[in-house]
Amino acid sequence: MNVLFLCTGNSCRSLISEALFNHLAPAGWRALSAGSQPTGKLNERALALLQRKGIPTEGYYSKSWDDLPVVPDIVVTVCASAAGETCPAYLGPVLRTHWGVEDPSHVTGTEEEIAAAFEQAYAILRARIEAFLALPLDALQGDRAAFKAALDRIGTIAA
Repeated sequence: MNVLFLCTGNSCRSLISEALFNHLAPAGWRALSAGSQPTGKLNERALALLQRKGIPTEGYYSKSWDDLPVVPDIVVTVCASAAGETCPAYLGPVLRTHWGVEDPSHVTGTEEEIAAAFEQAYAILRARIEAFLALPLDALQGDRAAFKAALDRIGTIAA
């Protein structure tokens, strides 16, 4: 199974999601991340956070959804529409869900406040990815509507 985590810039939340999913997922499952308008560089704070959590980041880079090596089975958008961001719409024939998370790279304030925003985004994404990996996938893969409903419910999980 290939899961695409999608955001506009592919530098922070989608990167965290990709690395975290690949770290937690069983063999044969793969996450990718991409953006509709990639920044071309990864967020340094996101990379440092992943490294502190013991999650490998080697080989990850900011890329366009036009450059994917495979067609994903599932697309998860992670832009936070509540923050006024517009999530890109992946146009392939795949199962789609939205797991909006506030962008910690846009937080201003003290170093502690910024670090807390990154920790919060990580905690939310981790809780959602763990919930995804706990789904009864054998049963859900035969029922697209139920699978979509389960993925959409996961998008409401807070840390």
